Amino acid sequence: MMKRRLQVLLLVSSLVGIAAVSSAATPARSPRAITLASGVTVRLNVPDNLSLSVAAQGLKRVRFMAKSPDGRLFVTDMFDKTDNKQGSVYAFTGWKDGRLSGRTTYLSGLRNPNSLAFTTDSSGKSWLYIALTDKLVRYAFKGGDTKPSSAPQTLATFPDYGLSYKYGGWHLTRTVAIAGGKVYVSIGSSCNACVEKEAVRASIVMMNLDGSNQRSYASGLRNAVGLKFVGSTLFATNMGADHLGDDLPNDQLYAVQDGKNYGWPYCYVRGTRALTDQQYNPNGKLRDCTKVPLALAGLPAHGAPLGLEYFADSSVTGAADSFVVALHGSGFIRIGAGYGLWRVTRDGKIAPLIDGFLRGGKIYGRPTDVLAWGNGFLFTDDYAGVIYYAAKR
Repeated sequence: MMKRRLQVLLLVSSLVGIAAVSSAATPARSPRAITLASGVTVRLNVPDNLSLSVAAQGLKRVRFMAKSPDGRLFVTDMFDKTDNKQGSVYAFTGWKDGRLSGRTTYLSGLRNPNSLAFTTDSSGKSWLYIALTDKLVRYAFKGGDTKPSSAPQTLATFPDYGLSYKYGGWHLTRTVAIAGGKVYVSIGSSCNACVEKEAVRASIVMMNLDGSNQRSYASGLRNAVGLKFVGSTLFATNMGADHLGDDLPNDQLYAVQDGKNYGWPYCYVRGTRALTDQQYNPNGKLRDCTKVPLALAGLPAHGAPLGLEYFADSSVTGAADSFVVALHGSGFIRIGAGYGLWRVTRDGKIAPLIDGFLRGGKIYGRPTDVLAWGNGFLFTDDYAGVIYYAAKR
């Protein structure tokens, strides 16, 4: 009988969307109720060592954040879920007692601004980079600017079309990260699963700060929306395909390696391993999935991981050398995966950190990006148009 029970447990572990070996102890948490200006009360499960408050609200589809060289918080706002040119970049000039203030519109009329980043070049000149659906642009940046002090420079252009959301696409966001004097941009696939006609799809490209010498850095990444450098290593979240059921494939967190292909659409991930997708790679004839790099962590299937932040010590997350990853939430409410922040340790163990944005079949929020700030971190919610602040108690 004991042997039979063990066989059943092993079978169940092989079928679920999260590999059992990747799970970690959930930190001690308590329910918290937060009432927004809209009158909606959000009830979340929050670690006991963290306070949680609303830092800003009244935004639209607020997405990714970056701290400017003069210490302000800059955030993107994509306006709504449509392909539009009504996106904005906001700057917050004030920060006190866990609240952002002094919001100004730094830019408007942008096409789906998802991500932004600041850097200073070798001459000492600062730049603001913004990843739009169809291009990467940069503006000269000066401390205290309330508007760009120069016209935009277009550094790269990207495909700006694809299948509708009905068909599992098309991934219209672009994400930018900068490190070591190089710019990295992720471009999602045009579909749920297909063989792309344009090599730049489902990839991360690398270029110089001025856009020159663009090349492929990594490929086979269906939709790597979150990019984060820790030292010289680029980490990326990635979304698996939608045609393999409710429990597969695992979404992923990768330590991305230069020149590697991560398997999509020929392979999918279960746990941290890539397996053959028989629909697109019959009997592994088109790609050997055993040679695809392992994921650092297998995340909940269809949880839709987006932004991430890294914490070296354990005071915020409860585990040293770990990430906080925003899981935007599955496209189908009945699946219910995601809708919260998860902790991921560098050895691949995962656990929910803050969740509860989906309750009783109703969405109260969709976490999008995470940024270390003050004594904790800010995170955005592009569903309610809110920026939350979680801080050490």
